[in-house]
Amino acid sequence: MEGRAPSVVAAVVRDGQAVWADGWGAVDGRAPDADVQYRIGSITKIFTAVLVLRLRDEGLLALTDPLDKHLPGTVVGHATIGALLAHTAGLVAEPPGAWWERTPAELRPELTDLLGSDPQIHPAGQRHHYSNPGYALLGALVERVRGRAWGDVLRREVLEPLAMTRTTLLPVAPHATGWAVHPWADVLLAEPAVDTGLMAPAGQLWSTAADLAKLAAFLIEGDERVLHPDTVARMRAPMSPPETTGADNAYGLGLQLVRRDGRSLAGHTGSLPGFLATVWVSPEDALGAVVLGNVTAGLAVSALAADLLDTVAQREPRIPAPWRPLASVDPQLLNLAGPWYWGPATWVLRPSADGFLELAPLAGGGRGTRLRPLGDEEWEGLSGYFAGERLRIRRDAAGVVSHLDLGTFVFTRQPYDPTTPVPGGVDPAGWRPGQAP
Repeated sequence: MEGRAPSVVAAVVRDGQAVWADGWGAVDGRAPDADVQYRIGSITKIFTAVLVLRLRDEGLLALTDPLDKHLPGTVVGHATIGALLAHTAGLVAEPPGAWWERTPAELRPELTDLLGSDPQIHPAGQRHHYSNPGYALLGALVERVRGRAWGDVLRREVLEPLAMTRTTLLPVAPHATGWAVHPWADVLLAEPAVDTGLMAPAGQLWSTAADLAKLAAFLIEGDERVLHPDTVARMRAPMSPPETTGADNAYGLGLQLVRRDGRSLAGHTGSLPGFLATVWVSPEDALGAVVLGNVTAGLAVSALAADLLDTVAQREPRIPAPWRPLASVDPQLLNLAGPWYWGPATWVLRPSADGFLELAPLAGGGRGTRLRPLGDEEWEGLSGYFAGERLRIRRDAAGVVSHLDLGTFVFTRQPYDPTTPVPGGVDPAGWRPGQAP
């Protein structure tokens, strides 16, 4: 391992569990273990995004809503919640004034202190531009909708369900001290560990390798108590292009997305003066890796975490899980299972035990999607061409299902069923044999 750091801790997650952890260097005179806290910087943004998406899944807001609808009084109320999550709102990267990561919260007591008089530096939606104040506003949004402090909401809704008992707003012993290492001599300079106040949702948290291993498992599998796996999968979907043209990476909803050694990784890097951190997951391999160090610069934590994933994936490939039948299924959903036809093309609808549906062309590829239930025989597409579109069950006068309507695409039980409202109608002559040329 290259780089000079007082200490480093790393962990590997496989199939939902931490399977390895180790530490190098010293914290308080001994080698650190997976229970020692480090500051995790912008990994905090993952937690803020989770809290916002919980509000979305509860129907309390939409990602297309302008911020002003739920958090009036900011100078960027026109920015949509989804754009803030994906860093495409075009906002400045940092709040005005002194460097927020090394100065106390008292310098930014109000929301209006987070953005200067001209915070919009790019047209909204034009490009990805990382914005720390954007995530501070999202944290304030959570506070406004929930009516409680961001840290309290985080503890109740995410940290406690995931048993992340060593993730806190302020350090709790044992914890590492943040250090800067002199570029030309092996000497140290202590970094200040300030309370960032309103900027906390962008990078305040302290955590451990053990706790971040639980976060990694969550980013792979989801957890119904926090976010449904399909919502977590949506976090991992690209929502904006990379900042650097040609770079093989992107950004989802609160997650950085990179390609490394032919593998798609999701997670986040983090840094605050004195600390560097990374958590990466490879859902395809059911693997996660965490690296934490207490040094301002010079330690390649992101590359080290990616190397850990690659090493395990190469040397111990994942064994596929055995097939399991559904433990339960709604009989009405089961009646919808099987072939449906969009025109002459065969599609297959498959229900799952959680009430979700999967609809895809029988031949594969195409515009297949997974759909989440909304109630009243209605589902929302989660991926691909039909993401965000609504699927509705249509019934005839006798109450029998006649067809499915997905964003005006009509699916019938028979190809071009003349008894259903196929757009454009069905030739009354019906199907006929071909004619000789």
